[in-house]
Amino acid sequence: MDITEREHGEAHGQDDDKRAAYIAAITKAAEPTFWGYLGCKLEKAGSEEVIVSLDPLPHHLNLIGIVHGGVLSSLMDNTMGVAVMLKYPDRSSVTSNLNVHFVMPAKQERLIVMGRIVHETGRSITAESRISDSRGELVALSTASFRLK
Repeated sequence: MDITEREHGEAHGQDDDKRAAYIAAITKAAEPTFWGYLGCKLEKAGSEEVIVSLDPLPHHLNLIGIVHGGVLSSLMDNTMGVAVMLKYPDRSSVTSNLNVHFVMPAKQERLIVMGRIVHETGRSITAESRISDSRGELVALSTASFRLK
């Protein structure tokens, strides 16, 4: 899947090429990190939202056979973090607060995570994310604060 905004027919130029190169570089750099270990896949990296997917494997599950809450939390944190990184590619950021609401159990099926920035002030960014299952039902939602360095 094309992870830039080109599928939306937006204007292209040097900035688009630079953005695509940055996305490719962070995607490659993330593979040996926790992102890659979890199995995250960047599906869309737009200026308004980021979409990440996960196809849960047995090691993502807890003892009762549903996706572990830590996996869901990490997915949402990672997705919001990518949204912040794309908005501020020349600055580093760190999650300073993460609030998670588990709405329903996530079964071992494809999960889609949408994340976006909802507020910015100074060095503080607030983002939100939502996880949906393969039927489009809400599994979990979260908000997070990120601190820019």
